[in-house]
Amino acid sequence: MKLKLTLFCITALITSPLQAYDRITGKDFASRSEVIASEAMAATSHPLATQIALDIMKQGGNAIDAAIAANAALGLMEPTGNGIGGDLYAMIWDAKTNKLYGLNASGRSPLGLSYDTLKAELDKLGRPDLPPHGMLPISVPGTIDGWFEMHQKFGKLPMPQLLQPTIDYATKGFPVTELIAYYWNRSVPILSPQPGDFKGSFTIEGKAPVKGQIFKNPGLAYTLSAVAKDGRDAFYRGEITRKIDTFMQENGGYLRFADFANHRSDWVEPVGVDYKGYMLWELPPNGQGIAALQMLQILKNFDLAAMGFNSPESIHLMVEAKKLAFEDRAKFYADMDFYKTPVSKLISESYGRERAKLIGERSAQRVDAGNPHLYEGDTIYMTTADKDGNMVSLIQSNYRGMGSGVVVPGLGFVFQDRGQLFSMDKNHANVYEPGKRAFNTIIPAFITKDNKPLISYGVMGGAMQPQGHVQILVNMVDFGMNLQEAGDAARWQHLGSTEPTDGQDAYLKNGGYIEVERGIPFETVRELQKRGHEVRYGLGGYGGYQAIMKDHINGVWIGASESRKDGQAAGY
Repeated sequence: MKLKLTLFCITALITSPLQAYDRITGKDFASRSEVIASEAMAATSHPLATQIALDIMKQGGNAIDAAIAANAALGLMEPTGNGIGGDLYAMIWDAKTNKLYGLNASGRSPLGLSYDTLKAELDKLGRPDLPPHGMLPISVPGTIDGWFEMHQKFGKLPMPQLLQPTIDYATKGFPVTELIAYYWNRSVPILSPQPGDFKGSFTIEGKAPVKGQIFKNPGLAYTLSAVAKDGRDAFYRGEITRKIDTFMQENGGYLRFADFANHRSDWVEPVGVDYKGYMLWELPPNGQGIAALQMLQILKNFDLAAMGFNSPESIHLMVEAKKLAFEDRAKFYADMDFYKTPVSKLISESYGRERAKLIGERSAQRVDAGNPHLYEGDTIYMTTADKDGNMVSLIQSNYRGMGSGVVVPGLGFVFQDRGQLFSMDKNHANVYEPGKRAFNTIIPAFITKDNKPLISYGVMGGAMQPQGHVQILVNMVDFGMNLQEAGDAARWQHLGSTEPTDGQDAYLKNGGYIEVERGIPFETVRELQKRGHEVRYGLGGYGGYQAIMKDHINGVWIGASESRKDGQAAGY
């Protein structure tokens, strides 16, 4: 009997997955300890990019330099989520001026593509909305201009030095990591038929690289070398631009030299709300960041801490707050050069208080956008911090995985498909217009406390991002988790809300549904179902979290990188 019992115990140890609460330190949700360092910290979704960021800071660069260098590397090493064909947003805490700065480096639609022409193109395809791939959803890539804006305002080291590590890796090759290989393999059959050289640029003999395989991208090395040598104009007003113009004209695309030459990034003022003494900062539209702020203004009217982490009561309230915020997101968020989104009213305490009154005991099956005028009052995320106290919160994306699938031969990058998020409803704030920024999902986050920088963080992943920003903050403030725990703890996401686009699936039906990770207790799932929620178990759709916190008491940096990605937080 004793032998049988011993064998049973051994078998159980082998077959049962290690849980976070098995750690001797007793942290219920952390997959690993926080990373702590005195001088500098970087957290990205690829370990090699994290190391590049640290190397740059060891060479005398600051957090801004490190962010640019790491983002360039991620565009090479994680093309499934970002690249120089996409957009960029950032928030930068500048220690010298003791101020938080916001950068919108998203691109605009082609000047030569009118609404009527686009509508005729869509009619040929037999669809009411923009497609996810091909030429029609392509807008001007804003990333490289974003780098140079950041560098001009805050950088220290010369740009060629920041881009050289990625140029070297693109030339000599880098080993592909596990999760990136998985998504790469899914993208290849979908995107290979698109115009250009996707297959020649992003496959090895027609197949996606597998985990551990060395991948080279000489086309990207060429493009980045030109940018390193001649600056941002190499991409926006030079030979590369002319190659793109020619390719587009020959293959039915609409981007032209003038679209690149006219492109600009914008420095914008971050907007924030107080949540129990912590200020969460987001960027104003065309992004969706203020949805997180709207959710917090609703949730502060309830005692989440008393309800407990991942209890049916707390998840129900957070899901209902998300539904309310996302209806406003669908109606009001757009390029503010074309439509004046009432930001201050949407994120006001009074509006949040009124919206909170709409939450009942059961799942709301249908939710309407509010009237804020009545109440006055597949992306990557990465972050860096340096010895002087500068912090960068940066997010960058192609939108859908590897983007449009369109690759100009020899340039080594895929154009984004962000234009898919335009509406074709002429009465919509987010309606397609030439030279307009589409509604954008990618949002960096930043937390201050007592007017001091505290946490730079993000949770990449489409509509999950505002929900993720809120869950992370609530995990720390209401449920007492540390920086690593807050990201590793089991998440939920609500899907099916009304979108700022078109199509039969763009409207909330029957309350949408909740997807949960397996760490959510079944008792919670059952109680949510009793409240009228449709609950499903989902895999892989809960975003990717990276974070850096300033410990002002001990004068050190704390870093976190969650286990859902290939990434790493590291410092020195």
